[in-house]
Amino acid sequence: MTFENFLLNYEKVIIPLSKKTSNAYFDASISGKEQDYKKAADLQLELSKFLSDKELFGQLQNIKNSAKPDDKLLLRQFDHIYNSFLSHQFSPDILEKIITISSKVEEKFSTFRAKINNREVTDNEIDEILDKSTDETQLIKCWEASKTIGEEIVEDVLTLVELRNSSAKELGFSDYHEMSLEISEQKRTEIDQLFDELDNLTRDSFIEQKSKMDDHLASRFSIKKNQLMPWHYQDKFFQQGPRIEDVDLDVYFKDQDLVQLTVDYFDGLGLDIRDLLKKSDLFEKEGKYQHAFCTDIDREGDVRVVCNIKPNQRWMSTMLHEFGHAVYDKYVDRALPWELREHCHIFTTEAIAMLFGRMANSPDWLESVGLVNQAEKARLATICFNSLKSEQLVFSRWVQVVYRFEREMYADPKQNLNRLWWDLVNEYQMLAIPENRNKPDWASKIHIALYPAYYHNYMLGELLASQLYQYMMINIQGKSGTLNPSLYGEKAAGDYLIHRFFKYGSSVSWRELIELATDESLSPKYFANQFV
Repeated sequence: MTFENFLLNYEKVIIPLSKKTSNAYFDASISGKEQDYKKAADLQLELSKFLSDKELFGQLQNIKNSAKPDDKLLLRQFDHIYNSFLSHQFSPDILEKIITISSKVEEKFSTFRAKINNREVTDNEIDEILDKSTDETQLIKCWEASKTIGEEIVEDVLTLVELRNSSAKELGFSDYHEMSLEISEQKRTEIDQLFDELDNLTRDSFIEQKSKMDDHLASRFSIKKNQLMPWHYQDKFFQQGPRIEDVDLDVYFKDQDLVQLTVDYFDGLGLDIRDLLKKSDLFEKEGKYQHAFCTDIDREGDVRVVCNIKPNQRWMSTMLHEFGHAVYDKYVDRALPWELREHCHIFTTEAIAMLFGRMANSPDWLESVGLVNQAEKARLATICFNSLKSEQLVFSRWVQVVYRFEREMYADPKQNLNRLWWDLVNEYQMLAIPENRNKPDWASKIHIALYPAYYHNYMLGELLASQLYQYMMINIQGKSGTLNPSLYGEKAAGDYLIHRFFKYGSSVSWRELIELATDESLSPKYFANQFV
């Protein structure tokens, strides 16, 4: 059989089934209904069973050994499809268990509401209490309540880890973490090297920045610096830094239409999102998934965003972030084959999302969209830069924890994972370990439970966002002699992203794409140049 013949049969099944699965997952995340999650799980199982078909994989192996295509686009499709089938070549029993348990855990995350003094609270309420409260008792209760989801699901998550590892070992990999990286065209040694370099570039600056945070927080809570605990840092995981600058950007958004601000900004770049808004779901409702995501339903233009908007800076950043994902998907060249008509890699789409999400912290952006005048922009300039620097440094250290925890968890799931988690938190985030804390706090992070070996891509996205941004500053705006840090109204930047980045879809590897867009390989130095 030729690959062209295989491809025709493959597309007859995969295209309609993928669309049904994406639609079902979107519907379940909006409704929170058990039957909707069941439907999504059943379709995911059907999709996975198709990709686990050993006869079809055998045909791919024969093609690989004897008739691998020479044409570049056909070869790229072959590699994609081969890796998709390879990742599913384990026992049907294991596959069904993974999907069933994952769906159960996802439903629990979606419908989970923490309880404080027997009162259910939403994630938004948890975030607000941690951010605003100075009541020690309330903070401890709130922080601990946010972690209880971990206790509810930990046994299921550990079962998933064992099942994922079993599947990986059946395929000849040492563990699931290694397999995930390899199948996504990454190598553990490569990611380790990037993260070690990033650690070296950020450690000293983070120590200095955290000392300032600790001074501020010790004063805020009227305690000594050595008494600070994780619940004092205004975030469930210390994945974004506490506000130590004398600025509250929320005040600029409290009476604003965040949807219109997002439309206007992307309009200025020549990236129209009005069609994407029509099927998106952007506001809170009972039972709805409480986080945010973007999904491309059909690779034909039906791209949707889910948010839970509140008029504050965090949700403004989230809107820009998620519609960054959305415009990338929208502007992939539709002439590409279906298999390649998606973003190049998960971290290349994260890069675009992060590039735009950062703008909600920028006084230049605030002025561009009419939320502050020039005098206010000047007043905010240093404060906001220090705030963004702090946020980026804090996030970079947090991702070090998640990446290294997952790597070690899959290498040895039987070890004391609660201790491993807090040892890494202490080493990279430099937080004190709560006395006698021995609970599966790591399992309360949804990505570790449901999106394994994924989180490091957020940091790779941040690195690439800085690399793309500085390339545009120098090579697009610098040539005209007029720098516009917010990129507002900068259609040349939108054109650059469409024609040098988005349009390629996954027709090239992520390494090729970065070279095509920035004339060099991925490096942490641009992130360090921007924030250290």
